[in-house]
Amino acid sequence: MASPTLIIPSTSTPKPLITPIRSKLITTATATATSSSLPSITRRREFLSLTAGIAFILPATSVFAASDEEYVKEASEVIKKVRSTLSMEKTDPNIADSVAELRDASNYWVAKYRREKALLGRPSFRDIYSALNAVSGHYVSFGPTTPIPAKRKQRILEEMDTAEKALQRGR
Repeated sequence: MASPTLIIPSTSTPKPLITPIRSKLITTATATATSSSLPSITRRREFLSLTAGIAFILPATSVFAASDEEYVKEASEVIKKVRSTLSMEKTDPNIADSVAELRDASNYWVAKYRREKALLGRPSFRDIYSALNAVSGHYVSFGPTTPIPAKRKQRILEEMDTAEKALQRGR
C-alpha cells in the first residue's frame, strides 16, 4: 500500500530551494554609481573595452617562437642524430642508448616546433616530422634493438636528404 503522504495533495505552495542573496558588491557599486564616482566607472569601462579591442586586432605570437637560425640548427642536429642511429649495426651495444637519445631529441623537437604556424608549411618541417614519426613508430612497436627494414630505412634517409636540402634553401 502507498504512503498516505503521497496520496494526500498538499495545498500549500512549495518554498524555493535557493533563496536569492543580494551581493554587497552589487549594492555598493550601484550606490557609488549614483554618487560622484560615475565618471571613474565609465572611464574604467572605456579603458577595458579599448584594451580588449586592441587584443583582438594585434596578431597573437607565441611566447616560445623560435628564430629561423635556431630552427635550422636544431633541425640539422635532429637529422644528424637520425642518420647516426640508422647507420648503427644491430650488434652494436650502444644502439639502445642511441635510440633513447633520438627519441628524447625528436620529442623535444616536435613539441617545440609543432605549434609554430609559420613552420608547418615548410617542406623541411614536413619531411623531418614524417621521418621522425616513422622512426619512433618503428622503435615503439618493435623495440630499440630491432633494425629498421631496408625499404623504410631508405625512405627515411631520402626524407632526411630532401629536408636537409630544403633547410639549405631556407624552406
